[in-house]
Amino acid sequence: MAAIEAMAWTSSNLERGETWRDHAACSGRTNLFFPPRAERPQARARREAQARLLCAICPVQVPCREFARANHEYGFWGGESEEDRHLLGYTVAAPIGIRARHGR
Repeated sequence: MAAIEAMAWTSSNLERGETWRDHAACSGRTNLFFPPRAERPQARARREAQARLLCAICPVQVPCREFARANHEYGFWGGESEEDRHLLGYTVAAPIGIRARHGR
């Protein structure tokens, strides 16, 4: 994986035509951020722990998280799972962990 520059990211860091996604550390790593079908809870915990580590060093973690919250995204975005966002009061299209644990 290429080295990631530590910088305070702002929209002014963008070149013409770029978005925050062009600077994401997770680019090409969707397997960490979206669960496979019938993923077991232990496997989910391991996958999300790896995703959380990658998000922690990502220069665009904040805009990524804001995007997921505003767009009710499924999966792991900006250091948060859909369950994390749900528990913080953001509506999520399918809060998998909550629904599974509470039988909804």
